[in-house]
Amino acid sequence: MNYPTPHIKARPEDFGQTVLMPGDPLRSKYIADHFLDNPVLVNNVRGVQGYTGSYKGVKVSVMASGMGVPSIGIYSYELYNAFGVRNIMRIGSAGAIRADIGLRDIVIAQGASTDSNFAHQYHLDGQFAPIASYEMLRNAVSSCEELGAKFHVGNILTSDNFYTDDDGLPDVMKTNNAWAKMGIMAIEMEAAGLYMTAARCGKNALCLCTISDQLVTGEALSADERQTSFREMMLVALETAVKLEK
Repeated sequence: MNYPTPHIKARPEDFGQTVLMPGDPLRSKYIADHFLDNPVLVNNVRGVQGYTGSYKGVKVSVMASGMGVPSIGIYSYELYNAFGVRNIMRIGSAGAIRADIGLRDIVIAQGASTDSNFAHQYHLDGQFAPIASYEMLRNAVSSCEELGAKFHVGNILTSDNFYTDDDGLPDVMKTNNAWAKMGIMAIEMEAAGLYMTAARCGKNALCLCTISDQLVTGEALSADERQTSFREMMLVALETAVKLEK
């Protein structure tokens, strides 16, 4: 795949082997400014900021994915195929649908169930199960343990819908309960698309999310609380990136 691409104006050497992908471009800038040494802006097409710097001597990049499966599908595909990126780690927020998972907890998505039809493009005679790369998963668990972070590993739901056409809250909760009965921990909007793209490209992917909303109890973090809580997840992701280079 040729570079620059329609969405990333950069060169392969501009990126590290591991890219952290928050949804929000401003969160990319926050990570670069607060965690990376000598960060350089390497992409700003459509305002989707991408930075590369170093963390503990390891070259690491951070670039936004935008919202939803189609958006992360585009950026991850281009990073894997045009820029030689090996590992992409989605870092974002999620809503817990199990009562035992609290605000600020980190969920590590071993698998990503989905209501998206993204997999139709692969012409599979059956259903594909999007899963994380084991090496990334193992190192993320190790990083959580070392940092003392409270975490859960398991299956999440990647949904295409933030707003739905359900008539009311009871219908929404009925849907969430059905997924929770199957062990689903939380809902977000990107991981399954990332996992499928990584599988097709022969690359690695992982999704880490901080619980910002507890959809069972109705609790939610404020904007300030989200920023503070997300710092722990950012550290987990960066420590994982370092481990992947060893």
